Parts: sequence; structure tokens; C-alpha cells
Amino acid sequence: MPRPPMVTVIGRKNSGKTTFVVQLSAELRRRGHRVMIIKHGAHTFNIDPAGTDTYRHYHEGEAERVAMVAPDKFALVARWNEEESAESIAERYMGDADVVLCEGFKASALPRIEIHRRAVSDQPLFDRDAAAAALYLAVVTDAPALDLPPAVSRIALDAANCVHDVASLVEREVMGLR
Repeated sequence: MPRPPMVTVIGRKNSGKTTFVVQLSAELRRRGHRVMIIKHGAHTFNIDPAGTDTYRHYHEGEAERVAMVAPDKFALVARWNEEESAESIAERYMGDADVVLCEGFKASALPRIEIHRRAVSDQPLFDRDAAAAALYLAVVTDAPALDLPPAVSRIALDAANCVHDVASLVEREVMGLR
């Protein structure tokens, strides 16, 4: 499958990335887009509790892949030796998305939107001298002023239309819609 349009939302821990990605996904969905999300985690996870059949298949049976199927959802847990990129995951599993929102993946070459809250850090991650600066579409912030180049939008985090404005930016700059 071809790789769908992708954008990542980055920020420091507890900056509100998850809340923002949820709101952005809901807004893009409201606009009629098929949205999929990839969340980067720094640590391993279990999607089923110890003692369940699928847990036992994966942990005790050491199966390479375990699929969990229910009438309303599907999950696949797969072992890997090294982490795949968000791009390869989207290409492999999400090719039918209109847009894939990623959370995290700071090291990727994806276009990015940073969430910056002054309560978490005085300064955003954005560094105009870093190579990644060219990947930035916007910084969504409660800081009254930031030193951003003209190509990077500053969107007020507390504005009533914040999520709407970011959704429009994603449609225009990531999805190629006018």
C-alpha cells in the first residue's frame, strides 16, 4: 500500500500531546477524513492482562504474532528485534488512511507540530539552527511571543479556534487540500 500523508505532534512530557492529538483527530474526522494514529512509547506495553489466553499465547507460547479479534475491534501484537519507523508502520498497516497523526517520533523526518506549554518548559523544542527546524509546520503554544521563522506558524493554544486552525493547516500542508 502507498504511504498516506503523515504529520507528527511532538512536545515535552506532559505538554498535552495526547489531548491535542485526540482533539485534532476528532476535528479531522468531523471534516470527513479517515484518520489513523500511531503513538510512540518509550517503554514496552501489554494490551491484555496477565493470565488471559492471548497473553499466554504471546508470553508463554512465545508466538511471533498474536491477533486478538472481537466483533468491534482487532489488535495485532508482533515481536520485533528493532523498532520500525512510523513511516513503515503507516505504509504497511495504514495505507488506506486519509491522514496518519503520529504522537512523538521526534527523530523522524515527518512534518511536525509542537505543543509547547510554559508550565512545562520555558522554551519549546524548536531550534531554528537545528536541521529539524525545516520540518516544523507550527508551534501550538501559550507563550505570548516566540522567535519563529515565517514558515512556522504560531498558533495560540488557548484560542477557541486552535484545533480548527491546526486541522486546516494539516489539510493544506500535509494532505494537499486547498
